[in-house]
Amino acid sequence: MKESDGERAKKYLTLGHSEAENHAKTQQELFEKYVQDKSSVSRVISEFFKRNLIGFAWHYLRSRFGPRHPYQAYPRNGDSGIYPLQSSVPSRTDITVALLSDWASDTAESDAVAHLTARYAPDYTIHMGDIYFVGTPKEIEENFTAPYSSWYYGESGSLALSGNHEMYSNGNAFFQHLLPAMYAKTGEERKTQQAGFFCLENEHWRIIGIDTGYTSVSRPLLEIISPPDCNLRKEQVAWLRDVVKIGDPDDKRGIVFLSHHPYISAFREEYTRPGEQLQELLGVADRPVIWLWGHDHRLVIYKAATNGKGPLVFGRCLGHGGLPVELKMPESKEDLEKIDFYDRRIRLELAGYQLGYNGFAMLRLNGNSLIAEYRDLEDTQVFEEEWVINKTNGQLEWKVLKALPELAVR
Repeated sequence: MKESDGERAKKYLTLGHSEAENHAKTQQELFEKYVQDKSSVSRVISEFFKRNLIGFAWHYLRSRFGPRHPYQAYPRNGDSGIYPLQSSVPSRTDITVALLSDWASDTAESDAVAHLTARYAPDYTIHMGDIYFVGTPKEIEENFTAPYSSWYYGESGSLALSGNHEMYSNGNAFFQHLLPAMYAKTGEERKTQQAGFFCLENEHWRIIGIDTGYTSVSRPLLEIISPPDCNLRKEQVAWLRDVVKIGDPDDKRGIVFLSHHPYISAFREEYTRPGEQLQELLGVADRPVIWLWGHDHRLVIYKAATNGKGPLVFGRCLGHGGLPVELKMPESKEDLEKIDFYDRRIRLELAGYQLGYNGFAMLRLNGNSLIAEYRDLEDTQVFEEEWVINKTNGQLEWKVLKALPELAVR
């Protein structure tokens, strides 16, 4: 018998971000599925120790000290990692891209969000990282590749970024099981995703998915002395510089960065190093970009800002795809002042916790206009905004088209 939706969601309440805790959760999942049809108490106890304790120790030690999956970069198999943005309906002028982060949790909420996404039939779907608990082949199968999984594959493409949870298993399942299922179309040719980053582009916009997950997890003791900073590996930097050429002074197209980890956060760690690397590549100091990320399990619209030596960013957090949505306010006035809009609506109470609304973002690109719609799992349009790119100087004009009144932070 499948566990109830509430029982499934409770497993994610107060879920920490340590590798040990998430490996333990995965082993507990395996044990519970095993004993559902077992009646022998002695066998159940035996399997608990075998699957939970021994299995946990084996997988944890292997991931902490075992080899990380080799990094995959472009060019690979003749693929540059740059794909043309194309509509799946030739008569339609706009192109739609659905963004979901922290979605792969196999919860009732994640299923509801995926089914809603499918109703809108976007041209592209992008998962922006974190497959729970530790990104194993089984977790990828249940969320993405099994016939019963609810992930919606866009007709023009479906792509994935890595979060820290995928790297809790050294990235093996992400590279070996998830990427082979992801793709982008060039005309009628379907190209399998070859690396954990990519670029979708047309004459007005470039949507660049960057990999912050691979360097988000370090080794024991070393991560205490030198905490991971989610830096972009040299292979990715070289690709951005030499293939994508984001520093080309003559290219004034609008840039949208996607990542798992946040450049700005009012709630947890901020990772400034990727932003510094991107700014070094962009060169000019006054060119604004759009940057959407996950990691924090909430929907937040941040004020346009720089962080450290990084670029000026319209920053958005979309970490509310499938996990219980956190609702607490920032602890400091300084953090509170970073926020323009924050979805703090209460959807339900579970085990004494007030939880918010899960959802996703839909980008609509039409000429020099990019509209972002943020919808919750009940199909309420929570927030809508538009950017217009000026291709003569690379500047962005921004305006709010719609916002639920309760989202404003004053």
